[in-house]
Amino acid sequence: MKAARIHEHGAPDVLVWEDVADPEAAPGQVLVRMIAASINHLDLWVRRGMPGVEIPMPRILGCDGTGEIVALGEGVSGLSVGQLVMIEPGYSSGESAHDRAGNDHLSDDYRIRGEHCDGLDCELVAIDARFAFPLPAGLDPIEAAACPLVFVTAYGLLVNRAQLQAGETVLVMAGSSGLGSAAIQLARELGARVIATAGTEEKRQLASSLGAELVLDHYQDGWAKEVKRWSEGRGVDVVVEHTGPATWRGSMSALARNGRLVTCGGTTGPKVDLMLPHLFMKNLSVLGSTMGPRSSYPFIFDRLADGRFRPVVHSVMPMSEIVHAHELLERGDVVGKIVLVPKA
Repeated sequence: MKAARIHEHGAPDVLVWEDVADPEAAPGQVLVRMIAASINHLDLWVRRGMPGVEIPMPRILGCDGTGEIVALGEGVSGLSVGQLVMIEPGYSSGESAHDRAGNDHLSDDYRIRGEHCDGLDCELVAIDARFAFPLPAGLDPIEAAACPLVFVTAYGLLVNRAQLQAGETVLVMAGSSGLGSAAIQLARELGARVIATAGTEEKRQLASSLGAELVLDHYQDGWAKEVKRWSEGRGVDVVVEHTGPATWRGSMSALARNGRLVTCGGTTGPKVDLMLPHLFMKNLSVLGSTMGPRSSYPFIFDRLADGRFRPVVHSVMPMSEIVHAHELLERGDVVGKIVLVPKA
């Protein structure tokens, strides 16, 4: 089969579309012919290299994908050849206390495809059957490939960590990104009012179409003051922050008393400033969040199937053009998600 692999860290051109051995379904596994895989910022970080994180080489990238089951390993039941599935981005042993409590994403042995093991930017993949989630009828598998990581991460941010309540207000930073677009939709579904930021008019229009009542340009000075003006001086209850130092100060100042800032990463860097008096005098919370529980997938995909959630696909490209796809995402020239298909 063909696969997109890195043999070293570096710029997008370290990605190679090359021949590798076909996988086989071991006992308890299914063999899936990939239909589509989407790119996330995690793929960029793995490709570039992350301080303190060793990635065995070569590595097939990609943690989001959909496909068709083409073979069942010994002992697999409940799935069938020809069935369309979403491959869950994360996986764990299922044996820890966190697993048993429904928080598999917090288990010590939780791993993400494309980082801790070979990923989904390839033609065939063998996975444990329990991580093959059947796609609801009528859901386009190419569009569905844009959804797993960003929606489960948004769920972890808003439901598990921020514990968002109906009637609260949410500010979603970079609302046209994959994560941002999912967070806007999820917050609205939970009954919150949403405002967002985005860096271009096209991106602001997308965030508005997804349900944001106000969309601001985070490159313009004073955007945080506009948040306060919109909220009649109060600020917002929750900020979904995933851009990092470029927007951190504004995000913190936009919070209302007792507000919660929840973050899952920093696309503009890993270090931020924190003013402690501001934190304790307003009784604020800063919450970290990583991924989300696999129990959220029925909630997410039922709403994708009935149209309450919308996949946001920037473009569909051949997987052989993955270098160009990484370049586009790295430059910020993407609204939503790029989806790769193994065959042109």
